[in-house]
Amino acid sequence: MRLLHYDALGRLVLTDFRGKTTPRYAILSHRWSDSEALIEDISSGTYKEKEEGYRKLRFCANQAVQDGLQYFWIDTCCIDMWNNNERSKAINSMFQWYKNAARCYVFLSDVSVSTATEPVQPSDWEASFRASAWFTRGWTLQELIAPVSVEFFSRERRRIGDKNSLDQLIHDITNIPLAALRNRPLHEFNTSERRRWVENRRTKEEEDIVYCLLGILGVSMPTAYGEGQESARSRLQAELEETNNAPSIIQFSQNPRFVGRESQLAELEAKLFSNEHTTTTLAIVGPGGTGKTQLALEVAHRTRQKNKNCSVLWMDASDKVSLYQSYASVAQKLNIAGWDDDQADIKQLVKRCVVEIGARHCLLIFDNTEHITLRSSGSSTTEAADLANCLPQSKLCSVIFTTTNTNTAQALAPQNIISLRELTLDAALKMLQVRLARSLANTEQQEAEHLLRALSYLPLAVMQAAACIKASGMTVQEYRSRMDDHKELAIEHSGDLSEGKLQGVGVKDPVAATLFLSIYEIRHDNALAADYLFLAACVERKDISLDLLEAASPQAREDAIRVLDKYALVTRRPAESALDVHRLVHRALRKQLQAQGLRQWTQRTMTQLLRVFPDNNHSNRSKWRRLLPHAQYALSHSQMNEDDNERLYLASKCAMTLYSDGRYKEAEELFVQVMETRKTKLGADHPDTLTSMANLASTYRNQGRWDDAEELEVQVMETSKTKLGADHPDTLTSMANLASTYRNQGRWDDAKKLFMQVMETSRTKLGADHPDTLNSMANLASTYRDQGRWDDAEELFMQVMETSRTKLGADHPDTLNSMANLASTYRDQGRWDDAEELEVQVMETSKTKLGADHPDTLTSMANLASTYWNQGRWDDAEKLFVQVMETSRTKLGADHPDTLNSMANLASTYSDQGRWDNAEELFVQVMETSKTKLGADHPDTLTSMANLASTYRNQGRWDDAEELFVQVMETRKTKLGADHPSTLTSMANLASTYRNQGRWDDAEKLEVQVMETRKTKLGADHPDTLASMHNLAFTLYLQGRHVEALVLMEKCFQSRQQVLGEQHPYTQSSFDTLNGWRAEYSDGNL
Repeated sequence: MRLLHYDALGRLVLTDFRGKTTPRYAILSHRWSDSEALIEDISSGTYKEKEEGYRKLRFCANQAVQDGLQYFWIDTCCIDMWNNNERSKAINSMFQWYKNAARCYVFLSDVSVSTATEPVQPSDWEASFRASAWFTRGWTLQELIAPVSVEFFSRERRRIGDKNSLDQLIHDITNIPLAALRNRPLHEFNTSERRRWVENRRTKEEEDIVYCLLGILGVSMPTAYGEGQESARSRLQAELEETNNAPSIIQFSQNPRFVGRESQLAELEAKLFSNEHTTTTLAIVGPGGTGKTQLALEVAHRTRQKNKNCSVLWMDASDKVSLYQSYASVAQKLNIAGWDDDQADIKQLVKRCVVEIGARHCLLIFDNTEHITLRSSGSSTTEAADLANCLPQSKLCSVIFTTTNTNTAQALAPQNIISLRELTLDAALKMLQVRLARSLANTEQQEAEHLLRALSYLPLAVMQAAACIKASGMTVQEYRSRMDDHKELAIEHSGDLSEGKLQGVGVKDPVAATLFLSIYEIRHDNALAADYLFLAACVERKDISLDLLEAASPQAREDAIRVLDKYALVTRRPAESALDVHRLVHRALRKQLQAQGLRQWTQRTMTQLLRVFPDNNHSNRSKWRRLLPHAQYALSHSQMNEDDNERLYLASKCAMTLYSDGRYKEAEELFVQVMETRKTKLGADHPDTLTSMANLASTYRNQGRWDDAEELEVQVMETSKTKLGADHPDTLTSMANLASTYRNQGRWDDAKKLFMQVMETSRTKLGADHPDTLNSMANLASTYRDQGRWDDAEELFMQVMETSRTKLGADHPDTLNSMANLASTYRDQGRWDDAEELEVQVMETSKTKLGADHPDTLTSMANLASTYWNQGRWDDAEKLFVQVMETSRTKLGADHPDTLNSMANLASTYSDQGRWDNAEELFVQVMETSKTKLGADHPDTLTSMANLASTYRNQGRWDDAEELFVQVMETRKTKLGADHPSTLTSMANLASTYRNQGRWDDAEKLEVQVMETRKTKLGADHPDTLASMHNLAFTLYLQGRHVEALVLMEKCFQSRQQVLGEQHPYTQSSFDTLNGWRAEYSDGNL
């Protein structure tokens, strides 16, 4: 859990205590206002702008201090509401959090006590206390019962009393037994009695009236907002009855109105568990709107009813985020050890648990596998392979997929495909009557048949027609008549069904036809609801956040959504505050807008997106990842216009978040649009244009396109110097960016020259302790590290660290970064104990201040693991690298550059442990993903190829190693130049392979080139030059040229002793080798 506190400098700090001992804390119970401080406000420092929320925050903090408590918890500030998985976990943990609190403060915003009254008298507050809306909340139940200490405060923050002193009054108001208020163990009250305590209570979300009972009943159950109260209640009942049954999770309740697919249902049930050797896989395939999900849902519930010993597990596979959320819910449901550990590989945990269920059957259902795309050859892509890899292999297991894609169905279940088409007339009639909740009169029968024929017997169209008829109160005949009246307009706004062909018996697009009539009715019922539909047409159709739907009040918004739900046009999405639109409805909506109003609605949508889209701060990652698909959709379906400032700003914000997510190619496309538009509108030398050029250059730099980055950065620097002056902060930033590119190019002298200029100017203009000056000193120190000038680097890094500690505090991120830099220098110097000491401090502080999954924390863990690796503590290194890799996969994605780097680090550890097969497997994954995401000639891809080649060398596969090393060397020569440090490293690697193959002359030739080039480029005493000297001496020795080898190794040892110091491991290595050769020489063996 996260807790808040104010540090010694009076700054509000959010601390993550996952995996640590939680200190004593106070907890707040309150009713939410429209101005609550959220977790993103805490991270961005804007929480004071939320007046009501800030008042509560200050009250809670001050009261906690008075009670001798440093830490406090407020739900809106400590839970990331945009992270669906975290929200579900929090709801299941909430009872325990309140129970463990040292104090619970109840802030009653509707109870007022005059500040003039001293002391407070019951007559001042009792009437309003009895009438307080707080007592009617569903969540009040656990917030009142769980804590030992509950204190009540008025709107003026005056203490009224506590649970102990007011227990009789509270009992009179709530009817909760006095024994429960006095903390008697809840298991002493039977389940029925505890469930009665929630009667007549209210919650904002209808499902919460059920979820608020989870802690009271001792039940753990994944939340599924949007399922409705009855579904939630059914799931809760199933949980309570499940003690002796197999655990299951079906996110939706059984549809009592299921009709029309009896034959397919029978076929599916007959094929379940039919494979006598391994998992039975089945696929339901058909065009959109044919009822695939409903059929799968019916199979799920019937299987559960027939076989109580069978676990039924439902997965939303419509996208990666939804699939991960489903896996997390299943892991929680199955109570897999580590399910709440963000560093765990949830998918593999679930797979292992399902297999280990043993005697029990298991049915997994993957709904909406639309994004499991396939290659033209028919083989599965990485996504499909990844999904297939996580399926358990057991004859007791069956898997059902639903998809509109026939190729996907063939790939995942080639032997068992159930195809859905249009309904039969009888089935369609039955569905219409069920949805209308009444039988058709004889006079309506013929009209209904004509209507169903017009709708092509498509289940989705039938359902929406019935919903419209029922909601509007019209007859079937009236509906059909209006459909005929508007037929031409409906056809104009329709399109072909792209997801499969239906019989051409009705209108061209039945969903467009029913939608057209529904919108006509909705406009008269609730104009805001119709507006919401058109906004939904301008964004991605899934997970549309309610924050995007503007309204005069929350109730007005809720009323509008209920209208859309009544007309069966939206689905409330699991994990609350969002809704989905069916793909066919979404397409039909856009068709309507294309005829009139698409541009205006797209503009309105982008305005709304800008209102809620956050900046690219790490703390906002959950929020931007959920909003990014909507922003990208809106941007991709509109043209960049130089007069459209909002589109430009949204494109810039999206580009920054894509950049932060390591999606550099996508970021580049948007940065180019922004730059070109600003050039046209503002001019090439406007500061905003220069900023966009710098952003684009950074994207190039991260893609390894250093020449492109340099070209832009030189333009930015020169223009900044001319327009702003040589000492303007923006000019200095542009110089630092160019210097960073020079570093990547191996042009360390050029980098040093620029960094030196930036540092000196910053000192003069800003002061020696200004953060920008300290940053420039750190950049220069890093260049010294590149040059092997480790003592100079250490001196500068030490200055930066000490100044940061004094000016910013020991736990400030900049201070921690300076400590990490100094530790890295110690590591270069072979001072591994010193490095470890600093890196442990950085890691622990980062975990506390930033959170265990913050990118800076993960970097600190990787640094410490590298030090363990240098110390030969490979098990300790492996443990940390695994944690970093798993957390990176979960938080950043499997193909994020930081994740790939963590995988490479772990693979290197496996290699040092002699686990070369494990190392090879990981290195291959890294290489293939890098090729796909970054390109075959990206520097990171080439590094991954070199790592794999080194593994081949360790395995004795020298020909394979040689082939890869040659590729790397040649590509680096072409891309970076023959004298780039990375090119020289690849030449040295190839030479080592030649040496292993006994091709000593080839090895010598390369090693001489490397050594001489390094002498010229880096200097005769650079550590890399000395390393090449050491390698060449070995090759000479193997050739039998012992005297030359001794002379060269002697020279290497003397230089290393002088440059690195006697105790450095490299110096010791040269010394030991030299002594060994001398001993052999003196024994006459040479």
